[in-house]
Amino acid sequence: MDEFRPVPDTLVYLRGSWRVTRSVQDRAGGGEGRFDGTTVFGALDTGGLLHEESGTFVWLGVARPAERTLRFLPGPAPGTADVRFADGRPFHDLDLTTGRHVAEHPCSADLYRGEFTVRDPDHWRTVWQVAGPAKDLLLTTDYARLR
Repeated sequence: MDEFRPVPDTLVYLRGSWRVTRSVQDRAGGGEGRFDGTTVFGALDTGGLLHEESGTFVWLGVARPAERTLRFLPGPAPGTADVRFADGRPFHDLDLTTGRHVAEHPCSADLYRGEFTVRDPDHWRTVWQVAGPAKDLLLTTDYARLR
């Protein structure tokens, strides 16, 4: 089991720039990939954060640019976040106040189950397991704060 560290406020902790390394394993098909890039959590006028990720994704030896945008809005309880896709659709809740959080997101017939752990002030990790008729994936992402 990973050691984890509580943070008083999820949005305050995430704000800033992070180096991102993600491994992707297709457990059904055996393919492997890797994403290397950066994520910037910048302030929104609404009090939340705009998550902008960009970098290079290599899948089966083929490299291509990749990016995604999410919105991290203030959650229903102090210190928590409500994570949404760029178009406003709900993605998952996020509460890092204990240093660990588990979230789920149904996507068509597949289920995404994510575990978030804070390792220290400058490192955190997400592990998403995706299971269903269309996918069987394991995505592990490590974040390291850029100073």
